[in-house]
Amino acid sequence: MLTYIARRILYSIPVLVASTFLSFTFVSLAGDPTATLRANPRFSQHTLHALIVQNHLNEPIPIRYALWVRDVFADKLGKSLVTLQPIWPDIVRTLGHTAQVILLAEGLAIVLGVAVGIFSAIRQYSLFDYVFTSVSFVGYAMPTFWLALLLQILFVDIYLKWGVRIFYTSGLNSPHEGMWSLDRLQHIALPVITLCVISFALYSRYMRASMLDAINSEYVRTARAKGLPEWQVILRHVVRNALIPIVTIAALNLGTLLGGAIVTETVFTLDGIGYYFVQRLQSADLYAVMAYLVVTSVIIIIFNLIADVLYGALDPRIRYE
Repeated sequence: MLTYIARRILYSIPVLVASTFLSFTFVSLAGDPTATLRANPRFSQHTLHALIVQNHLNEPIPIRYALWVRDVFADKLGKSLVTLQPIWPDIVRTLGHTAQVILLAEGLAIVLGVAVGIFSAIRQYSLFDYVFTSVSFVGYAMPTFWLALLLQILFVDIYLKWGVRIFYTSGLNSPHEGMWSLDRLQHIALPVITLCVISFALYSRYMRASMLDAINSEYVRTARAKGLPEWQVILRHVVRNALIPIVTIAALNLGTLLGGAIVTETVFTLDGIGYYFVQRLQSADLYAVMAYLVVTSVIIIIFNLIADVLYGALDPRIRYE
């Protein structure tokens, strides 16, 4: 197992290097991070030139990339080219906010999606199955930004008509409120619901299909022939094997959630890493954009590795040499 993990990590290094180099090249060519400073009449040309030389913006892209990689390890992702402030504290702060939203959304989506998928498979072609199949298709096809805007309009309308504040439609929390206070939950509820609906549709469909495939397997018929109670057959034999694809989907879906968080956090103006990325991209802040890409890439690689390791726990037939 340890050999397999080490091999996967070694395989991920060239992939990470290639992806970051391409991203660095494209972002470098997309805009000038000093454009805002050039437009400021109070910013002297001498200071601007010194800033360009200090950040190696006059060097070729391969050299700039090598210097940026050095800063990633030696200076915790370096400094912003626009604000000239360290990037690491902003990444830690915004990533914590995004993780709070994503973990709540993903947890709810997995629990509800797996439960609905199991019951839909057991009661195949029932009214429950038809209803949630339709709901899943609608949720899966619904654009993230459209659902977010609909929820905003709905709860703003409720507040204006009835004067009842159920959920807030923007921001992370009111002043002087804690990270896990009721006020914070009211602020992030709509982003959580937005991401949860889309992920729920994905998990429920995959769980239903995986359950139906497992129910018709020979080992399930053998378990029933031995006289095991139906609930033991479902939980011990069907559900355990049906969860294997869900582990893969959950790990891969993390990247989708991080991408969806960009849209969701922008709509709800949350101080998350997705909103941070949009702001830094608009100002062509190269190092801050690359910090986002590196952090999210490493997170996705880690969760994919975790998914592969969990295969062995869910299915004893899977072994890593």
